[in-house]
Amino acid sequence: MRTSLPASLIEHVSQPLALANAAFSQRYPGVIVGRQPVQTLYGGAQLFKADTAQKMGGLSLKALDTYAPNFAVLAQAAGLTGAQYLPTAWNEAEALAEAIAANPAQAKIYNRHAWLAWTIYERVKEKLAREAVEDFRIDFEDGYGNRPDAEEDADAVRNASEVAKGMSEGILPPFIGIRIKPWTDQLHARSMRTLDVFMSALIDQTGGHLPKNFVVTLPKVTAPQQVAGLVQLLERIEAENGLAQGSIPLEIMVETTQSMFNFEGGGVMLPAMLDAAAGRCRGAHFGTYDYTASCSIVAKHQAMDHPACDFSRHIMQVAYASTGVMLSDGATNIMPVPVHREVAGGKPLNAIQIQENTAAVHTAWRLHADHIRHSLRHAYYQGWDLHPAQLITRYATLFDFFLPELDAATLRLKNFVAKAAQATLSGDVFDDAATGRGLLNYFRLAYNCSAIDDAEVEAAGLTVAELTGGAGSDSSPWLQMLNKV
Repeated sequence: MRTSLPASLIEHVSQPLALANAAFSQRYPGVIVGRQPVQTLYGGAQLFKADTAQKMGGLSLKALDTYAPNFAVLAQAAGLTGAQYLPTAWNEAEALAEAIAANPAQAKIYNRHAWLAWTIYERVKEKLAREAVEDFRIDFEDGYGNRPDAEEDADAVRNASEVAKGMSEGILPPFIGIRIKPWTDQLHARSMRTLDVFMSALIDQTGGHLPKNFVVTLPKVTAPQQVAGLVQLLERIEAENGLAQGSIPLEIMVETTQSMFNFEGGGVMLPAMLDAAAGRCRGAHFGTYDYTASCSIVAKHQAMDHPACDFSRHIMQVAYASTGVMLSDGATNIMPVPVHREVAGGKPLNAIQIQENTAAVHTAWRLHADHIRHSLRHAYYQGWDLHPAQLITRYATLFDFFLPELDAATLRLKNFVAKAAQATLSGDVFDDAATGRGLLNYFRLAYNCSAIDDAEVEAAGLTVAELTGGAGSDSSPWLQMLNKV
């Protein structure tokens, strides 16, 4: 084959190209295979105890039993797929649940809507009983407020003791961290002191160990210098306590318009914040209500699905794509709580009050589910929760997002794998490497949130290790495809 390209030209092009490609790979390592929590529950530091996550799970199961005692009620309250086809009468729903439980495979064929809602309900119950809270943030910011220094010092020490106790008893959630106050002129000194007191007390009580997946969350970041300052403090804490450098990761919270753009040059600020984190940034969380307030949006229209929030989320997504930074959406601030409460020793609630309580909880659940669906469509798979009853709709909506696509995704991926990653046609869908990556992402994310189980992963021709970064996953051609540009 004839070519006129001299070797010197190829070498001349190759050298700078190699440097540029190496820099790109370092900056954009791709999808970090491993677990990302799908929710973060925030709780004031004045209330946290070692068993808080377990108690939240118990409260969520109690709320499920009270306000959604069967699969049809939950599906209708949260607006799950096919809910309109389910029975509304109690006895009919119970009879249908018994029939599905007796033969799920048959129900999947002949009454798919009911099978789906029943399966989601059963998996939500299992998840709440096993691991209701995936990530908990001990909050010294909005959920705590400004208190006397002596009180905050004491709470920092007490929270460290509770975390140490949770570690020793093995009852902490799989992810946990502390949210400190923002690094403003007024609060940064207090914020630094709280973190130092907490970390010192924790390390003293654990013999130099931190909880698995521990993180420090910095709220209301408006300048890279705030992130850089936190890095300096973490470096000092690590050095003084014999911890490996870089062992304490951080998260940033994007909560203001100033977090998005550099007012001096007009460029996007987010990459500079990532640079300032010096390799420690594990996540970036969007703060819905502070952000909408900074946009001068009135209270009535401050909501997760406001277009201003979508604008910010999309910028975060583009800025942090393939960097390994995990993105999280914000919270729904309408709580699923009853409007009438029984008083100990008082009269029991009447039928109308019970009905009004159920309606209030169901209305809040539907709003929460709608917000989660909005986040999922925009590829935000993690979000905040503020109340244990929100955990119900968190998991129900996630499972409803993934489960209906399982059979089609399994077929498409098996066909794709059989063709050895060549372009393939499954039904009327043409799959190439890019959509193959989308299918792999589907299974990774669906398994990550417990929507699908080990058997369903393996039925698609994958292994759990490939989806979780387990042994042997480094050589997986499918995981390499996830990060192919």
